[in-house]
Amino acid sequence: MTFRIAHISDVHLAPLPPVKASEMTSKRIVGYNSWMFRRKAIHDPSIASEIVRDIKAAQPGHVMVTGDLVNIALPREFINGESWLRNLGRPDWISFVPGNHDAYVPVQWDKGMGRLGDYMTGDLMVQGAVATAGIAMPFPYVRQRRNIALIGVSTAVPTRPGRATGILGDAQLDALANTLQNLRSKGFYRILMIHHPPLPGLAKRRKALTDAKNLKQVLEDQGCDLVVHGHNHITMRNTLASRHGPVHILGMPAATSSGARSTEPAAWNEYHIRRTSGRWQCTVNTRCWDTEKCSFVPQTSYSLD
Repeated sequence: MTFRIAHISDVHLAPLPPVKASEMTSKRIVGYNSWMFRRKAIHDPSIASEIVRDIKAAQPGHVMVTGDLVNIALPREFINGESWLRNLGRPDWISFVPGNHDAYVPVQWDKGMGRLGDYMTGDLMVQGAVATAGIAMPFPYVRQRRNIALIGVSTAVPTRPGRATGILGDAQLDALANTLQNLRSKGFYRILMIHHPPLPGLAKRRKALTDAKNLKQVLEDQGCDLVVHGHNHITMRNTLASRHGPVHILGMPAATSSGARSTEPAAWNEYHIRRTSGRWQCTVNTRCWDTEKCSFVPQTSYSLD
């Protein structure tokens, strides 16, 4: 039986709510200017509504959201983000991992990412899962949907102005390695959800995952059937060889991008996963924003071999 999973990333909910003078500190000043002079023209709130409608119409078995729900981590943005997620669907139907914009600056947990906590909880025990100073939820977390394991990791940490890097850290990497090994031994199809591109060289240095080299080693050693990410706001497709078969790595454009200013229009993927004759198979269907029709339309369909 086929299980269908949708993937979106980098929602960057618009419009930006009013900003108090007391909130315009540190990196937020840079982010606010970036929003006003560039990003405001790219991220369209009508597309944010339409992608919800399109995914709901498709009725996948689960939805993965790989970070950057907000823009400059204002408390009001997290209120709006929680409302948008709940409009999309129930917390047990949506798995979320945070991105660098969700951790743009330190925000009190209950006023920030804590509002999204129900979307970052697992239902399988993960030995060695760790919380951080900014994120009170333990990562990695694992959700089991039939014989598919959804593994969420966090790369979200506050950084200085001009930087958009992420980091997993040794504890999370060790827990991930053990989790991938354990799930492989039990025959699960393993999907890793991460915001930053997971391999060295897939993002500019100022925006890269700083311990991508270590994550690459974990993936080579333990294997993983599919890795989904965002961050670069473009369609990306890479494959990594591992001891246990190919690791397919797919990145998405921003889920609300209008295509303005030479950006790639919004898109979302639906993965059709099934086990046939003892072998996993996955077909990827992509739906892309059509600027003329003002709706999402089929774009590509291909198999991961």
